[in-house]
Amino acid sequence: MAQAVAGLLLVLEEKDQLTIAAMDPNNLIDLHVGLGLAIRNAYDLHNPDNPILFECATSRPDDAARFIIHALWQRLQ
Repeated sequence: MAQAVAGLLLVLEEKDQLTIAAMDPNNLIDLHVGLGLAIRNAYDLHNPDNPILFECATSRPDDAARFIIHALWQRLQ
């Protein structure tokens, strides 16, 4: 998951990082459709053998993307 967060920090523009950092953690779900979809696709979270799923302790791509978004938010704090 740390590698996914590091990758996101490389590709997200500074204004997007600032927007995410300023969000209330309870509102991170608002990122599920756009950023979450991009994360699921970019990191192949639909692959049941993906080690990120194991690292997130889930078999659900949506949950893994949610955990990654939250970890990204924490990193930006």
